[in-house]
Amino acid sequence: YAARASCKPGGVPQFLVYGGGFQPIYIVQSAEKIVLINHGDNQVRHVYMNVPHSQHPAPSWYGESVGRYEGNELIVDTIGFNDKTFLDDSYNVPHSTELHVVERFKLMDEGKTLQVSFTVDDPGAFNAPWSAMVRYRRATAAQPLTEEPCAEQSVVHLGEFFQIPIATKPDF
Repeated sequence: YAARASCKPGGVPQFLVYGGGFQPIYIVQSAEKIVLINHGDNQVRHVYMNVPHSQHPAPSWYGESVGRYEGNELIVDTIGFNDKTFLDDSYNVPHSTELHVVERFKLMDEGKTLQVSFTVDDPGAFNAPWSAMVRYRRATAAQPLTEEPCAEQSVVHLGEFFQIPIATKPDF
């Protein structure tokens, strides 16, 4: 199953197209950090600006991302992944903990398009680095960021049916 269907983080670079690429990505920026929020299940990545990588980052779903600007491009360098994600949801391409992803975010077409080029390097899974690109269009109108919770096992799987829990009264 796709990461989203099983309520798991998409990983990187899958974060860029999590949910089929049809949902918005919100970008919140401060001097110290950029937060990327994918509307699909409200997945969140943190990019720490102008700092080096940790000596030994703890393996995680989205790794440790550090960023810097080179001219008008945001460069995001990510290491420290666990090996629980796939690089994509179409072919379930696995990776190792040696995964290293470099993304280059650049506004184009007078700010109407965001192009993200990325390079994947993983000596534990591939013979050579490879690259790809994804483009986003600026929304024509503001889209509110709404909660989109994920209900695990909400589909029939191997003959079993799991009910989605429904609260009978508010928690608060």
